[in-house]
Amino acid sequence: MSLHTPILPGTTVNGQPATLGVMGGGQLGRMFVQAAQRMGYFTAVLDPDPVSPAGLISHHHIQTPYLDEQGLAQLMQRCAAITTEFENVPAPALHTLGSHRPVAPAADAVAIAQDRAKEKAHFKRCGVACAPYAVIDTPEQLAAVTDDLLPGILKTARMGYDGKGQVRVRNREELVQAWADLKQVPCVLEKMLPLKAECSVIVARGWDGQMVNLPVQRNLHRDGILAVTEVYEGNLPPALAQQAVEATKSIAAGLQYVGVLCVEFFVLQDDSLVVNEMAPRPHNSGHYSQDACDVSQFELQVRTLAGLPLTQPRQHSPSLMLNLLGDVWIAANGNPAWAQVLALPGTHLHLYGKLDAKAGRKMGHLNITGSSVAQVRATALQACALLGLPALD
Repeated sequence: MSLHTPILPGTTVNGQPATLGVMGGGQLGRMFVQAAQRMGYFTAVLDPDPVSPAGLISHHHIQTPYLDEQGLAQLMQRCAAITTEFENVPAPALHTLGSHRPVAPAADAVAIAQDRAKEKAHFKRCGVACAPYAVIDTPEQLAAVTDDLLPGILKTARMGYDGKGQVRVRNREELVQAWADLKQVPCVLEKMLPLKAECSVIVARGWDGQMVNLPVQRNLHRDGILAVTEVYEGNLPPALAQQAVEATKSIAAGLQYVGVLCVEFFVLQDDSLVVNEMAPRPHNSGHYSQDACDVSQFELQVRTLAGLPLTQPRQHSPSLMLNLLGDVWIAANGNPAWAQVLALPGTHLHLYGKLDAKAGRKMGHLNITGSSVAQVRATALQACALLGLPALD
């Protein structure tokens, strides 16, 4: 179902306050809820976890599994439109919701993002270059892999994120063993390429096809998890940044996408650009926009879902984002040096309301803004030292 009339904040829809729903109660859902509530909307979250970060602060928390018919019915009853905060929400649930309420992004777009093989096929249809790859569903396809794809990275076609479900393989023997270790599930083998940098682009596309974008974000990953995002003029050559923006818009338009979409890219040693993957939702690399832009990625998510006008975001300050994992709490015996960190100029702490800190678990992020790139990076290095984080490079 499409949205034909904007859902205005502070109004009533079918006799109840204008309410926006979200499938998923994690930190991205929490920040969507905060943005929606700030604009005057009521919110509803469907998530089975009784202490989910988004559910704890929403007007309504429907505590059922994602495919529970009664839970989906409750969400539809309460909400004028519904979005999702992570790509592994079952597509059938989104199909059910989309038959009765506007859902953005739509089930078909999410289903493509849930499958690496379908995702890469979509990139090719849109004319966006990706690394050479092979789909491996059967022993025959495994045997047919050509030597020029090795060394490579074997990735499960579904359910992989933050480096999970990925194995680096140097030769055919390691490839065969890796597929066996992954239980012979459908996989994609990607050729390893000489990387110079990583970047991402976030676009928001409305029901009418209008699109706006955040500035191109330069990213640093550690152990497959985003660690640092830097966003400032000149972080990438202008022509390369524009190429990434245009490729992302092409991918979104090809999906007839509605909502916020992030596309990640690799910059190769020869300064060429290849697409890595897409996320049909706000993304860690866009968190800086909460404090460095006049419109954040989460407000863009609210605006696209509700059919409100989209204005091109303006970045008013150079910015850097540090991802805060549970390792920070563990190293500090549960008491990170927040007082010292927040004494640094331009620091903005965002914690997700999670009480159980575990290694590798995303607990929050720290946005740093300043009047110059040098100031932002200097402050970030001080914060890293206080929190026991590695340096920026």
